[in-house]
Amino acid sequence: MEPGPPGSSRPTEPGPCLSAQRGADQAASASLQRAARAQPGRQPLAVAAVLPAGGCGERMGVPTPKQFCPILGRPLISYTLQALERVCWIKDIVVAVTGENMEVMKSIIQKYQHKRVSLVEAGVTRHRSIFSGLKALAEDQLNCKLSKPEIVIIHDAVRPFVEEDILLKVVTAAKEHGAAGAIRPLVSTVISPSTDGCLDHSLERARHRASEMPQAFLFDVIYEAYQQCSDYDLEFGTECLQLALKYCGTKAKLVEGSPDLWKVTYKRDLYAAESIIKERISQEICVVTDTEEDNKHVSHLLEEVLKSELNVMTSDFQETQKLLSMLEESNLSFLYPVVVISVHFLDFKLVPPSQKMENLMLIREFAKEVKKRNIWLCGLLISYPQDEQKRQESLRQGAIVIASLIKERNSGLIGQLLIA
Repeated sequence: MEPGPPGSSRPTEPGPCLSAQRGADQAASASLQRAARAQPGRQPLAVAAVLPAGGCGERMGVPTPKQFCPILGRPLISYTLQALERVCWIKDIVVAVTGENMEVMKSIIQKYQHKRVSLVEAGVTRHRSIFSGLKALAEDQLNCKLSKPEIVIIHDAVRPFVEEDILLKVVTAAKEHGAAGAIRPLVSTVISPSTDGCLDHSLERARHRASEMPQAFLFDVIYEAYQQCSDYDLEFGTECLQLALKYCGTKAKLVEGSPDLWKVTYKRDLYAAESIIKERISQEICVVTDTEEDNKHVSHLLEEVLKSELNVMTSDFQETQKLLSMLEESNLSFLYPVVVISVHFLDFKLVPPSQKMENLMLIREFAKEVKKRNIWLCGLLISYPQDEQKRQESLRQGAIVIASLIKERNSGLIGQLLIA
């Protein structure tokens, strides 16, 4: 069984929470924390985030807006929200969605138990959506759970792999400079065409950078900029840092970002995002065997092939059902699908497979039920002959199947009984 996310990210400052840092990250993060702290006696920084999520996904070429496209059965925006929620010092997360998708977003928040998330109606453009989010944070309304922050992070709903360290860096830089944003080196040279479609000039790639997300601002700076900007800016602009410079004279500090800040834009990016998520999932396998003797034979071999932490338990399928029922009835919200593989061993020469499979075929119906809780169940029947050499080969093949099921997470195999 693979139990969801590999662990929450480090809860570093600014905010009254504990940190769990290791190695070189500890020294770097501690330095950033000191820079992010206010003067002695002051409260920690109040930080909020705004996510514009009103896009229609035109460039994606699919009917579903890309922020709601499923990856491993979970909407893309849910991964992004989870990444921000893990940062304990982000107090509020405001998501701007269109009126037609408001109920969809509410259901996502409820299903995956997102916290600290508020919804506002998006505008017809990216800048108008961000402005809606800022207004919600600025307005001091009675019985409103939102409060005006000192720093606001602006991030894209379709950039799910943002880490806490880059969020902390842009917040720290924004506190000092008024605005900050992540950047990356240009991959391709930027050229300017003439009116007749010919090359006019090109930019020297080494002197320019690609503007990425997240970006952070002193709230008063970016809110004032949006209040002053023209209808043309709201309609056609995309760069928040430029608004802060144009209307408030605030020069943003540029922070080098990591390669995983890329934005899911095209359909192929969904497959890339799925691949990254699969790689990030820790592998803890729960093998359900029939006898204690089986445990002794399979544990070492499975650990050797899978090269992951391994739990081997003795049980029958009824006990496995109890385990899954406990998971299903719990209030846990799983970031990734929990993969449960009911593995059984059988000497096909001594016991006809039909006797074993009759009971295990219950997997199909039970898998349909637990899938609703993001639990993916399938069965594996491994040949277990008396001949030692054949048995070892059979076990090795079974271990390879288990590793593939965990890594690939193919939803088409849910409820299936496989034979190795």
